[in-house]
Amino acid sequence: MKKTLTLVAAASALTLSFSSCQKKGCTDPTALNYSETAKKDDGSCVYAPGNEVVITDNITSNTTWTNDKIWILGARVAVTNGATLTIEPGTVIKGQAGTGANATALIIARNAKINAVGTATAPIIFTSIADEIQPGQIASPNLDPTLSGLWGGLIVLGNAPISADAAEMQIEGIPASDPSGLYGGTTAADNSGTLKFVSIRHGGANIGEGNEINGLTLGGVGSGTTVENIEIVANQDDGVEFFGGTVTVKNILVWNVGDDCFDTDQAFAGTIDNFVGICGSATDHGLEIDGPEGTMLAGHTVMNGTIKGSSVAELGDFRASALGSFSNIYFFNFPDPTVAGRGDLSLSSGSDVTYAAGDLTFSNLQTTLPAGISLSQVFLGGTDVHASDVALGANTVGANTSAFASWTWASVNGALNF
Repeated sequence: MKKTLTLVAAASALTLSFSSCQKKGCTDPTALNYSETAKKDDGSCVYAPGNEVVITDNITSNTTWTNDKIWILGARVAVTNGATLTIEPGTVIKGQAGTGANATALIIARNAKINAVGTATAPIIFTSIADEIQPGQIASPNLDPTLSGLWGGLIVLGNAPISADAAEMQIEGIPASDPSGLYGGTTAADNSGTLKFVSIRHGGANIGEGNEINGLTLGGVGSGTTVENIEIVANQDDGVEFFGGTVTVKNILVWNVGDDCFDTDQAFAGTIDNFVGICGSATDHGLEIDGPEGTMLAGHTVMNGTIKGSSVAELGDFRASALGSFSNIYFFNFPDPTVAGRGDLSLSSGSDVTYAAGDLTFSNLQTTLPAGISLSQVFLGGTDVHASDVALGANTVGANTSAFASWTWASVNGALNF
């Protein structure tokens, strides 16, 4: 982990005239890992002109991050006090390395807002400080799209209803001592701002045993919030996870994550429309869908999606009395479940009951099956009646992948060439 410069600790933001030194022996206090005990520059320090701004304190008043600088998250930074953080199109934000309490992340607390509106020609990119990407670039010039856990992630929290042990909860991935981590309430139309044309990469830092931060976490986010054209690449935990709330998310792509592409919990009551999941070598599920944890019952709508599997991935697991409707989804490239023990869509922990009652529904599911496998061996619990087997590329349902063309790393890498 890189140490934060002493001068930075005394201020919320500092514009740096040099980039970081990578080794000990640096006496220049503008180096990010400057040590007061260093005796001399041993010749190992390599400096380059830079335009970096390190942020270490919470944002409590309206603030704009401009695209002529690279903004460095030097700590867990929260937007609080009803403030709005505006991020210009084409801006690059990088998280310093850290785990546990030192994991870096950007939190939009309840009653605050984010206004991060990129464009198809100038997306906003959240990534790791190890990434040498500069404004105007789409693909990382030095990091592989499978490298995860280098920083935390983006967390947006609102006042919309959740179904949990209480009306408000502390979001996972954030210590209980941090009040910025609270989410949930009674305002279904709550507005946490706007996210458009945003790519989030290399996140998922571990803050404790089995507790990682998602690429994008939406906790109690209301329907007044706009979330469209989102890419999440190489997150160590889930790509996106919904904890209750009512937000609609359109045009979202998740690629190479270490747990689930799309995860819903606590009676999420919004909509996911036009989505792509590209499973990597460690991806667990394309879809992991959980039901309510409290007395409030609500289902969500998931439609128009394409999920490309891997040799270790499952199509989906519907758990804990899941609720909602799932339609027009195409699954392909999954393993033979009779051989791999992976590669099916299952109902567990009461979801068979909600499915039988018509509170969990499926329609127009298509798949390209492994040779010699039947639909009932992949779509379990009777869900095979809603599925059909099609030749590879002959699907008539799924995502419109043109929504992700040119501005996503997956697109320029060729990962969308199905």
